Amino acid sequence: MSVTILKRNKALTVNPLKVSQPVGATLAFLGINKAMPLMHGSQGCTAFAKVMFVRHFREPIPLQTTAMDQISTVMGADDSIVEALTTIFSKNKPRLIGLMTTGLSEIQGADIRRAVKMFRDAQPEFAACHVVPVDTPDYVGGLESGFSLAVRAVIETVVPQTQRAGMRQRQVNVLAGAHLTPGDVEALKELLEDFELRPVILPDIADSLDGHLTPNDFTPHTVGGTPLSDIELMGESAATLVFGAALNAAADVLAERTGVPDYRFDHLLGLDAVDSFVHTLSRIAQRPVPGRINRQRAQLQDALVDTHFMLGMRRVAIAAEPDQLLALSELAQGVGMEVVAAVAPSRGPALERLALAEVKIGDLEDLEQMARAGHAELLLGNSHCGQAAARLQIPLLRIGFPLYDLVGGYQRTAIGYRGTRALLFDLANLMLEHGHHAIEPYRSVYKVGD
Repeated sequence: MSVTILKRNKALTVNPLKVSQPVGATLAFLGINKAMPLMHGSQGCTAFAKVMFVRHFREPIPLQTTAMDQISTVMGADDSIVEALTTIFSKNKPRLIGLMTTGLSEIQGADIRRAVKMFRDAQPEFAACHVVPVDTPDYVGGLESGFSLAVRAVIETVVPQTQRAGMRQRQVNVLAGAHLTPGDVEALKELLEDFELRPVILPDIADSLDGHLTPNDFTPHTVGGTPLSDIELMGESAATLVFGAALNAAADVLAERTGVPDYRFDHLLGLDAVDSFVHTLSRIAQRPVPGRINRQRAQLQDALVDTHFMLGMRRVAIAAEPDQLLALSELAQGVGMEVVAAVAPSRGPALERLALAEVKIGDLEDLEQMARAGHAELLLGNSHCGQAAARLQIPLLRIGFPLYDLVGGYQRTAIGYRGTRALLFDLANLMLEHGHHAIEPYRSVYKVGD
């Protein structure tokens, strides 16, 4: 069955679901050690993104702006980029600056690569520091596409062309998609280490955005994340694991530059998906599957049996970025649920693989209307879905970005055998909590009064 992708048919967005491309690119740069994301746009663009990150992760977020104003917007803002790069490298001393465009600078026609060349010519003392320019207009795409563009730009800028694939037999590259939380990435690391493999994760938000305290009171750039020295050695790895169809373009660039063979997975949610991944790990590592992982698989099988009473035949509505929408819809269908509404904020390659009749490119108003028409009993989406769930009078499982009304939501693990099991329990408990499958108390016909 091929899915029909319904385009937007409204002149405006009501109750937005979309998160902009610069925010997605910023998330990717935050997963690199000693990095500083820099938005080329107005102060408002950066302030709004920073507020979203702080509310989601509940941590201070390093993020800078070129602060375009009325004059620089009209007369040109290349000098603002050169000045911003010089100031940040001089005062904050990051090893890498991720330079992103915004809607304002794209409409202005900014050429950020020319501005970076001007900076290199004017400030040769910073030749050893990386500047990664990436075009991320916020009037197209979304968080997922911005994240993928930034990962691709990092590979093009930092990873050298080499023919040394396989020199490090126990080292494996991991391109982790935007749909993975710090908790997911941490679980992914543990899985690879169980097979005695050394993962180089790009970007490693589990090391930088996992909510840990540091000995220093304040650092102006990212703390933790993928070291640049590891990124530079990705061409010597034995294999590359890619998670999320949105990262296919970045994976193509990495394979072309290094010749490292890659293995691509849409997601790691559900028994079949995790089985395929574990089998691949066993082949790459040339190790049998550890007993601990086999036990986790058996636990997931038991959870599938336990929760099918609450989840089977339930009608669910999902609003998420394309990669996450594919993962959640396949899990829901795998446990016997019916997906009656599926909405994505923008197009992505994962949408073509949905086993649904249709998916809507739209906003949360579209989701609410489709969920009501399909008599949805459960809603899956980010914190912006709270009002829609309240009006529909159905439970909401908060998942995705941003999660500003759920403490620790960014750390939730929903991949692998353990993560899938935990997510199934969360879904089943939500249905129980809201009275589904509850047995009505017996009231005797002879009872009098209260």
